[in-house]
Amino acid sequence: MLKILLIEDDLEFAELINNFLSTRSIQTDICDDPFKALIINLNDYDLVLLDLGLPGIDGLEIAKEFRKKSKIPIIISSARSSITDKVLGLQIGADDYLPKPYDPDELYARIISLIRRAKDFQEDNQKTQKVFEIDENSRDIKYRGNSLFLTEAEFEVCEALVKNYSSVVSKEQLLYGSPSIQSGDGKSLEMIISKIRQKIKPFSDANHIVSLRGRGYRIVE
Repeated sequence: MLKILLIEDDLEFAELINNFLSTRSIQTDICDDPFKALIINLNDYDLVLLDLGLPGIDGLEIAKEFRKKSKIPIIISSARSSITDKVLGLQIGADDYLPKPYDPDELYARIISLIRRAKDFQEDNQKTQKVFEIDENSRDIKYRGNSLFLTEAEFEVCEALVKNYSSVVSKEQLLYGSPSIQSGDGKSLEMIISKIRQKIKPFSDANHIVSLRGRGYRIVE
C-alpha cells in the first residue's frame, strides 16, 4: 500500500482527503503541526501533500527543508492563488502545485503519476550506479570501477549528468550548476564534455554522453 504524508491544519478537510484516498488503497498520515512535520522521517512515505497556509511557518519553508534532505515527491496544495507562490514552490523543488479547491480524482491521478515517475527515476539511478560511481570525498567519478581523474569542472558537469541519468540536462543547467566553469559559455562546456568522453574511452567504446541539439546532454547506459 502506498503511504503519503498530508501536512494540513484544516483537520476536517484532511479527513475528507484521507477517507477518499483510503478507498484508493493509499494510507494517509495527517500532520497538522508544521514544526512536528520537520522532524518526521520522510523515508517512511512515498509522497508529501503539503498545504501552504500553515500556523507559525509558511509551507514554502517546509518544502525547502524537505528538499534539502530528500527527493520525495512533493505536491503543494493551497487556496492561495498567487502565481508567485506557484513559481516559488516549483523553484524550491516541489514537483506539482494543485490549487484548492480541486477534484479528488485529479489529486489521486497526480499522486500516482508522481510516485510512478519517482520509482522509474530510482530504478534508472540504480542502473547508472552500476556504471558510474560518484565519489564525493575525492571529487571524482569512477566508470565501471575505474577512476576517471576528473578536474573540478569535469566532475561538476559529469555529476549533474549522472544524477539525472537518462534525463536531458540543459546547457544552462550545467553551466549555472558548475561554478568552476569561469566563462559560463557553451564552448567551455563542449570542451569539458569532450574531455569527459576522452577519459571514458579507454574503458569503453560506447558513447555514454549524448548531445541533443538545442536541448542539452544526457547520460545513457
